[in-house]
Amino acid sequence: MSAKRTIMHIDLDSFFVSVERKFDPSLIGKAVIIGGSAERGVVASCSYEARKFGVHSAMPTRQALKLCPHAIVVRGSYGRYSEASQQVTKIIQQSVPLYQKTSIDEFYIDYTGMDRFHDCYRHATELRQKIIKDTGLPISFGMSSGKTVSKMATNQAKPNGQLFVPHGKEKDFLAPLAIGKIPGLGESTQQKLYTYGIEKIADLQKADLRFLETILGKAGRYIWEKANGIDEGEIVPHSERKSISTEHTFDSNIADKQMIETILVSMTEELAAKLRKENKVASCLAIKVRYANFETHTQQEKISLTAAEHILIPGIKNLLKKAWNQHRPIRLIGVRLSNLCSGSYQINLFEDNEERIRLYQAMDKINFKFGEKTVCRAAGMAIGTRNFNPFMRG
Repeated sequence: MSAKRTIMHIDLDSFFVSVERKFDPSLIGKAVIIGGSAERGVVASCSYEARKFGVHSAMPTRQALKLCPHAIVVRGSYGRYSEASQQVTKIIQQSVPLYQKTSIDEFYIDYTGMDRFHDCYRHATELRQKIIKDTGLPISFGMSSGKTVSKMATNQAKPNGQLFVPHGKEKDFLAPLAIGKIPGLGESTQQKLYTYGIEKIADLQKADLRFLETILGKAGRYIWEKANGIDEGEIVPHSERKSISTEHTFDSNIADKQMIETILVSMTEELAAKLRKENKVASCLAIKVRYANFETHTQQEKISLTAAEHILIPGIKNLLKKAWNQHRPIRLIGVRLSNLCSGSYQINLFEDNEERIRLYQAMDKINFKFGEKTVCRAAGMAIGTRNFNPFMRG
C-alpha cells in the first residue's frame, strides 16, 4: 500500500499588486490594476478591491476602468516581481526537501512521509508565517492528499488564509463547490454540463463515469477524478532551465540573405512559442553563424524580459548583421534565448496593446491544439519544423 500523501499548495495573493504595495504603501486598501496603458493595454493583475467590480486579468484596461473608474493603474516592473519570487523560492528551498515551482507566484510542496517526524500542517503554518514575516507579502495555502484538492483549498482560503482538508474528507470538501472551481475546467465544458443540470461538484460525484465520457470524451474521466478528489500527480523537483536553442544546418552552403532571415524568423517563432507554453521569458538573445570552414561567430545582447516574437525577431535580425560577413556563405545558423525565468507572456506586455496580446493567445491556442507551426508569420511559412533539430539546455 502506498504512503499516505500530504501535499501543500502555496499561492502568493495578488502577487504583483502586493509587491507594488511594498514599494508604495499608499496603494494599500485601494483598487489597483497592474498592466499597460489605459487606452489599449491589458490587465496583468489586479487587487481584490478591483475584483469586486468584476475586473480580472487579461481584460482590456479600458474595460476594467469602465467597471472600476476609481482604480489606480500601475505599469508593472517585472524585475521587482522576479526578485520577490526568488526571495520566496529561497525560503521554501531552505525549509523543505521536495518542492515544485509552477509559476512566479505558485508552489507545491510534498510532505509525504514527513508526518513521522513533524506535524505537517503545523510546519506548513510556520513556513507561511516565515514567508509573510521575511518578505512582507500575503500568502495563502491549502493542504490535502493531492495537488488538485490542495490548489482548490488554497483558492477557498484566499485572501491571506490557510485550509487543511483531512485525508478521507476530500469529497466532502469538494461537494458544495461550483464545478467552475475545478482547475482547467473551461467555460464551454461548464456550459455543456449545465445543460444536464450539473452545477455543483456534488452533481459530478453522483454522475456516471460512462455518461461523462460520452458527453465530454477523454476529459470526462479527468473531470470525474478531480471531482472525486483523485489525483496522483507527482511533485516534480524544482529546476530552472537556463536557455532554449535551435540550430539549422544547410544541405549546401548558402549566402541568400532572404532565405537565411526566413529561417531565422521561423526558428525564433518556434522558440518563443515554447517559452510561452512553459510560462517562461528570456532576457538574452544570441545568434550563431558557422561558415564552410567551420569557423564560428556568435553575437548576443541583453533585452527586456519577453517571450514576444515582435520584440525577438528584430533583435535576432540585428545580431545577424553583426555576426555575418555577407560575402561568405553559411553552413549553419543557430538561435538561443537565455537567462530564462518563470513568468507568463502576458505579464511582460505592460507596454503592449490588447490586439497584439489577443493575436499571440490565438496563435498559441491553435498551435498547442493542432501542432506547432499550424499558424505563423508569413515570413516563416516557407520553413517547416521538420527542417530543424531543436534542443533544450538545462
